[in-house]
Amino acid sequence: MARRIDVIGAGGVRLAAWEFGDPPKTDPGKDGPGEPERGPGVLLLHGLMGRASHWASTARWLSERHRAVALDQRGHGQSDKPPRAAYTREAYVEDAEAALEQLGLGPAVLVGHAMGALTAWQLAAKRPDLVRGVIICDMRASALGAASQREWEDWFKAWPVPFATLADVRKWFGEDDPWVERPNPARGEFYAEVMHESPDGWRPVFDPEQMLESRETWVYDAHWEELTQVRCPTLVVRGLDGELGRAEAQEMVRVLPRGEYAEVAEAGHLVHYDQPDAWRSAVEPFLDGVLTDLKS
Repeated sequence: MARRIDVIGAGGVRLAAWEFGDPPKTDPGKDGPGEPERGPGVLLLHGLMGRASHWASTARWLSERHRAVALDQRGHGQSDKPPRAAYTREAYVEDAEAALEQLGLGPAVLVGHAMGALTAWQLAAKRPDLVRGVIICDMRASALGAASQREWEDWFKAWPVPFATLADVRKWFGEDDPWVERPNPARGEFYAEVMHESPDGWRPVFDPEQMLESRETWVYDAHWEELTQVRCPTLVVRGLDGELGRAEAQEMVRVLPRGEYAEVAEAGHLVHYDQPDAWRSAVEPFLDGVLTDLKS
């Protein structure tokens, strides 16, 4: 099961956090004498355009040994999408920081996909007291540049919204989207999960302009320096067909003080969604190691 807990993020933005597993016996962060001890906290951070529910399969097995919480980040899922809110790197990092503190999760393991991974390692560099481990899923540390941002602008314009049905959503993103090299049903399902029904058809739950604004705050910069400041154990995971190349991933591991590397075969950018079982096999040993360090 998953239960919603509201978090107040930077600038007063209301964020929806989703805790998987049995609800705690007491308020977050306030275990009383004699209460069962909760497992170590894990905060799951989706990527740009994602939502907390994309982590559902991961959170279910995590909740067997950890207190697993997935966050709908600002502008995404069921969190607020105020038009005048800050969609900056600082705001996203402060939101995750607020979630850890308000939910009593820290020090936690941060698991981030794409933009969520960048948030995770930036927070780990900023607040090492709140973070005991980081898993980076298919996110580059190098600058992507202006051409990349223009490609995204053109891509959003190409979306045939509104979609008449969810089947049309699945087909376009899984087969017809010019960014798709070969049919990918998992990609179609991923985007179907971020659509909602409106009077004229199915539209994204997010504002594409807010997504571009969020992306603009990090694509022009490299983020290697923050990696060097992450002192906790950190696992860099890439899909063999993802956006993070092997050479860059291994360089990220090299500059991380306590970096480790894993890759998932037959997975694209949506590693945890494409190949959930192989993803679990790649990250579970790392989590077990962090848990062992905690007990020792």
